[in-house]
Amino acid sequence: MSRPLPSRAELAAFLKQFDRPPSKRQILRAFGLGATERAWLREEMIALGEESELPKKAKRGDGLPPVTVLEVCDRDEDGEVLAKPASGPAAAEPDLWTIYLAPDRGGQPPAVGERVLARLSLIEGTIYRASIIRRLGGATRRLVGRYELAPDGTATVLPADRRVKELYRIRAANRLDAQSGELVLIEPLRPDQRRGRQRLEEARVIERLGDSDSPNAFSLIAITEHGLPMDFPAAALAEAEAAGAAPLEGRVDLRETPLVTIDGADARDFDDAVFAEPDPDPANAGGFRLLVAIADVAHYVTAGSALDLEALRRGNSAYFPDRVVPMLPDALSNGWCSLKPAEERPCLVAEMVISAKGQLRRHRFQRALMRSSARLTYEQVQDAIDGRPDETSQPLLEPVLRPLYAAFAALDKARAKRGTLEMEIPERRVALDETGTPKAVVPRQRLASHRLIELFMVTANVAAAEALEAKRKVCMYRVHPPPDQAKVEALGEVLRALGLSFARGQPMKPALFAGALDQVAGSTAAPLVGELVLRCQSQAYYAPENLGHFGLALQRYGHFTSPIRRYADLLVHRALIAAYELGTGGLPEGDETHFEEWGEAISRSERRAAMAERDTLDRFTAHLLMGQVGAILPGRIASVTRFGLFVRLDESGADGLVPVTSLPDDYYDHDADLHALVGRRWGRSYRLGEPVMVRLEEADALTGSLIMALTEGEAGPSPWPDPPPDKRKGSSSKKPASKRRTAPKGRRDRVHKVRR
Repeated sequence: MSRPLPSRAELAAFLKQFDRPPSKRQILRAFGLGATERAWLREEMIALGEESELPKKAKRGDGLPPVTVLEVCDRDEDGEVLAKPASGPAAAEPDLWTIYLAPDRGGQPPAVGERVLARLSLIEGTIYRASIIRRLGGATRRLVGRYELAPDGTATVLPADRRVKELYRIRAANRLDAQSGELVLIEPLRPDQRRGRQRLEEARVIERLGDSDSPNAFSLIAITEHGLPMDFPAAALAEAEAAGAAPLEGRVDLRETPLVTIDGADARDFDDAVFAEPDPDPANAGGFRLLVAIADVAHYVTAGSALDLEALRRGNSAYFPDRVVPMLPDALSNGWCSLKPAEERPCLVAEMVISAKGQLRRHRFQRALMRSSARLTYEQVQDAIDGRPDETSQPLLEPVLRPLYAAFAALDKARAKRGTLEMEIPERRVALDETGTPKAVVPRQRLASHRLIELFMVTANVAAAEALEAKRKVCMYRVHPPPDQAKVEALGEVLRALGLSFARGQPMKPALFAGALDQVAGSTAAPLVGELVLRCQSQAYYAPENLGHFGLALQRYGHFTSPIRRYADLLVHRALIAAYELGTGGLPEGDETHFEEWGEAISRSERRAAMAERDTLDRFTAHLLMGQVGAILPGRIASVTRFGLFVRLDESGADGLVPVTSLPDDYYDHDADLHALVGRRWGRSYRLGEPVMVRLEEADALTGSLIMALTEGEAGPSPWPDPPPDKRKGSSSKKPASKRRTAPKGRRDRVHKVRR
């Protein structure tokens, strides 16, 4: 896809760097454009007056031109982004210049290798400060792969990204002393850097990452592939190391209040603590006073500091089975901003009063100093409530845990009344042994204690959004738009084919989807309908414009409860501190103008981290399944595409591809609306949600991919009625797919002839 076209002024500024006009190919490449823009470029060159009006290139002594194309090349020890001239004569001697590139308006520095059109200002000598006019993209793609050295001396790299099919050749001069079997980071060479036509793409090794067969490498592959920043700038680390205890002055003293943290057994940071007690106000009989205390990250990470700029760049923490890529350095995330038991910590506390029916009656926000009474796990808390307390939870059962569950029961009533969309999606985790080697992929437990903390956090997030609206201050909302109408109509068609009620034209509310899930609860169709409902949902994102949260059925919703690991929450904390005049660390005046750009940036960071986490889980799962190649396993069709079926294995939850070429001999139509592959000749159909038995053919831990083949055998009842539904029934304009002799015009890409 071509990038936005530069303006005529930008083009003219670029051309001023050259003694004579560069070729059109050079110009297009500099701006990240394709050959389709040649005609546009020709017209622009004519309009610029045949280039004769352009000033001649300045001599070296005159320095760099005021506007030029730069390529990001590094970051210094203080986290400053360094760039070099990307074109023109200055590009031949990049070491002559030191160019510091300021972040764009959104605070996001470009990636290493990315090109930008920038305006330069001289600081002194050959040192420049550059500001971005336009981001041109064009970052040189870097890949992680396994380095192999053949007996004949040929070195190749197989990329770990399953979407990349090329094998890369590494010449002797570009190997960086890599050893066969190592993971390496490579940079593909541009076509004009290759010598003649090569059968294989060429690349150079730029970093050696260790043994490719070690499970410890799986998260490192994803971190490198997705560009997650690993090392903190020296200035940010220095600020974190200089942090210390916060004073009580200006804070509410909650050190004697028995606040507790409740997290997973494998949790690495503790940024929220809770407490509840019956409300003594007679006007609120049966109600509760609820405290949600959150680590006061804004006290330690001030706006514009090196820590702040790095936190914005990262956007959030990313969690892997064997490591964390944190948003903040360890001195904060596992130190002063972690609410460890029996240690004094500063916090921002939401004090909320709820009714017996779970309605939020009023709230206020204060800065406080707390001392956690205990670090509890979900399992510990649930066991205590179920009559199996241990030595830690026993003293807290009556004074702390039972009031928490009573408040939770009230909030749960309100949740049920407003009709939220409850999607019970199984979550997988990798169990590691003491050496860090994966033992199994197991489902995460879903206990009442999990839902308790979730509802407390949701309530605090709502209170934060309401508080900022009441103060007429900016808020970074967590927006979840309603589903796309076309997707809902397609869902309705499938549900009606299954014999379920799903009336057309109903108001778009979560209860509409919850009703569909209720109809199939406990049946063979439950996984299928759950998958279809999930696919209808829009993706949530961050923005300063309040559009509500559809899934939670809330009119306003922010993120307040995890500032250690989410930059959005830190922004909400700063906004609350400024709105309530709670001291230093509030949102500086003018920062609200950046919320839209920052929202887009942290939404991208969130998606990037989620993809890296998912890819790592796939690699760990494939590693565990390598010993089961050839085994017959039960699963269910989780996705239907024109190139095959994705089957989700029952035990591990892993997804593998059954290629369409492995299906029985036939022509297959991909019915996108009914999520099916339908054989024309014999009428075989393979549909979403159907149980199947598969043979595991391949398991590749490097790419995280699984290849399977369908086998005969009992797999369980199908959720679809028999005979299979036909969306074309009653239509005289279209024949069933099994009756057509040829592919309809315009749909040949959806038809597959498979021969053995």
